[in-house]
Amino acid sequence: MKEITSYDQWLHAWEDERIGLLFVKTTGCSVCDGLLPQVEAIEEDYHIPFYKVNIANVPEVAGQLGLFTAPVVLLWKEGREMQRFARFVPMEELKLRLQELEEWCGEDA
Repeated sequence: MKEITSYDQWLHAWEDERIGLLFVKTTGCSVCDGLLPQVEAIEEDYHIPFYKVNIANVPEVAGQLGLFTAPVVLLWKEGREMQRFARFVPMEELKLRLQELEEWCGEDA
């Protein structure tokens, strides 16, 4: 999982990658700390770039995306948000959405 450390870095990922996942966490968030390893564990199952950002360090990301809580898992396709999971992330539904994104990308290639 690639770490986003600046707002510009996030913009490049959003604009350059056709599809992707962004894991948003914050410092001192026990739910974030519990969920992150679960999301990292499924990364190798998909050909989708995974990113993470700590909004305590890059608050512009939270502001621009309208995020009011953490954790958030955001999926995007061609610069458009496709799915947002906030606070509690059902892993089976996340896997289903990732599979759909991957299939879409494969069909469009």
